[in-house]
Amino acid sequence: MASVHGALLDLKRLDRLAGGDTVLHRLDPRAKVLATLIFILCVVSFGRYELSALVPFLIYPAVLIAVGRLPAGYLASRVLLVFPFVVAVGIFNPFLDREVLFRLGDIGVTGGWISFASIMLRTALTVAAALTLTALTGFVPICRALVGLGMPKVFAMQLLFLYRYLFVLADEGGRAARAREMRSFGGKGRGLASYAPLLGHLLLRTWQRAERTHMAMLARGYNGMLPAAESRRPGLSDFLFVLFWGGLLVTLRLCNLPRLLGALVTGTLS
Repeated sequence: MASVHGALLDLKRLDRLAGGDTVLHRLDPRAKVLATLIFILCVVSFGRYELSALVPFLIYPAVLIAVGRLPAGYLASRVLLVFPFVVAVGIFNPFLDREVLFRLGDIGVTGGWISFASIMLRTALTVAAALTLTALTGFVPICRALVGLGMPKVFAMQLLFLYRYLFVLADEGGRAARAREMRSFGGKGRGLASYAPLLGHLLLRTWQRAERTHMAMLARGYNGMLPAAESRRPGLSDFLFVLFWGGLLVTLRLCNLPRLLGALVTGTLS
């Protein structure tokens, strides 16, 4: 539980990174959210056997990380956190889909392995894009941008509360884990039987803390809606950002660039 506590609290670094002062940080959040949505839609629209066509999409998070001066190692470590869940979802593909699609020498590569690799790559791309967007924008501006793009305000509020409640849960969970370790002399009290009352106690503590937080919000004038930010009209740079990335991503989706380059090289060499 302590490791989960540390991993969740480490997500606060994304909000701190959003306070940077680069050209990407200064863009309208709606432009960045719209470009990221286009990216995610293009990536998830590929078929299960598409693999090489996904590789050029690495350019989007890579360029944003470089121009936004974001720590690539930190973002990569956050992406790796979801890989165990992805492996649990796609690990059975090689056993269910045994049709050989092509051969590498004497080794036959089945469709199951291709689809498994495609799932892994698509997950890495979409999670990297979402984390990069959060690091360049911040979660609250993202919710405001989603409302500006047509999302109902109540959904945006629920999304924001869910994000904030993760940190409440992690904070209380970390305290409970430390208290349990301090009271477990010689390994006593560390068995599985102690987890049931610990989880129940954790639920009650987070519930009470969430109620105190809600009362503090009401005392400060909270009315159930997302606080309005300073209105800002999109500028030329925002339109150019969406136009450039939208056009490039749609082009990469419609044209399999690695296949075209391979055919060109093969035709030239032949």
